[in-house]
Amino acid sequence: MRRLCTFYLDGMLFGIDVDAVQEVLRYQAMTPVPLAPRVVAGLINLRGQIVTALDLRRRLELPERPAELLPTNVVLRSSAVGASLLVDSIGEVVDVEDDAFEPPPETIRGAARELILGAYKLPARLLLLLDLKKTLEIGSEVQT
Repeated sequence: MRRLCTFYLDGMLFGIDVDAVQEVLRYQAMTPVPLAPRVVAGLINLRGQIVTALDLRRRLELPERPAELLPTNVVLRSSAVGASLLVDSIGEVVDVEDDAFEPPPETIRGAARELILGAYKLPARLLLLLDLKKTLEIGSEVQT
């Protein structure tokens, strides 16, 4: 059995291990970081801790989030650098059976193919398991 924190991006359901999540926050004002990679949306101040906010839509090469949709912060538990994932909305914490895990669907292409470990078939939809370690590896591409 595995327990996952789920969230939505562009209508798709993703999950990460619940133990990796420190907390979930509504949208926080961010300070832009000049010359940072495009996936770095900015920095947020979380009770005195500086946290880097990564835009998961950009990381997965999905369409940009509509301007009227403010992202939710999934703050990650980490002993090193603080990080937050910007998602469209938060889902539920779900328990999934290890034997229900399958390889990533063949239809997944691009950066998402490298960042998705596999999928769980839930009764109503597919849950894509994100490789958190690879997701947090930020390239050197600069924002434009």
